[in-house]
Amino acid sequence: MLKESLIKKIKVAPFLKWVGGKRQLMPTILQHLPDKMEDLQYIEPFIGGGAVLFHLQPKRVIINDFNTELVNVYKVVRDDVEELIAHLKKHKNDRDYFYKIRELDRNPGLENLSDVERASRILFLNKTCFNGLYRVNKAGYFNVPFGRYKTPNFINESTLRADSQYLNQANIEILNLDFAEVLEKTDDKSFVYLDPPYQPVSKSSNFTGYVQGGWDEKEQIRLRECCDLLHAKGVKFLLSNSSAKFITDQYRNYNIKFVKANRAINSVGSQRGEVDEVLIWNY
Repeated sequence: MLKESLIKKIKVAPFLKWVGGKRQLMPTILQHLPDKMEDLQYIEPFIGGGAVLFHLQPKRVIINDFNTELVNVYKVVRDDVEELIAHLKKHKNDRDYFYKIRELDRNPGLENLSDVERASRILFLNKTCFNGLYRVNKAGYFNVPFGRYKTPNFINESTLRADSQYLNQANIEILNLDFAEVLEKTDDKSFVYLDPPYQPVSKSSNFTGYVQGGWDEKEQIRLRECCDLLHAKGVKFLLSNSSAKFITDQYRNYNIKFVKANRAINSVGSQRGEVDEVLIWNY
């Protein structure tokens, strides 16, 4: 059972839809957290949509992502939520308008936007693009098409305000670094939750477009080597990934549990749905 200090105090939820979000796996994740979580600093190097963070609401936190635009959204939600909400109200659910906003990263327009305007752009695109994806091509340009939703909710004021309240109440550091640099900040009083881009189990399920340049097996190996270093210095970690044999081979020396999750990221429609994933931990 989680102690009272880890029970939710305010109603928070992820403000972005993110590929591989962990809300549906939360009961299983909670079962595999280490004892005395309240005594550990929570560190999440691949924050994404932040489902685990917002569920646990730990008090001492380091979150990070290599995606600069995503990190900016977290900082703006924490520091300028009312200005962000006001700017979100300026957007409209229109195809031509969507592509005009999407194209801002293809010219100097994005560089001329304020932090609030950039965060507003990401939230708007996330809630109005097809399937709520965040995906960029190799050049770093957002390339998801218009979603054609009738009433997308890109101005969720209550969630944004609640999340801002939590991000201000917690002792939280928000970073935009390579994951290995973040893991150097750990010690035996840390708990690390790792939710990297998943290793594809097939060519049709391949999705690595979170950041410019993507994510490949070399990065997965580099992450596993970092996990070995964490283990050697007594740092507890829990990692999520696909059930690809490459991953289970990499982490064969650790605890592995197979779990089921419903996923919609596959270029073959018939192969979307319930898939095997793994949780891996060292304690």
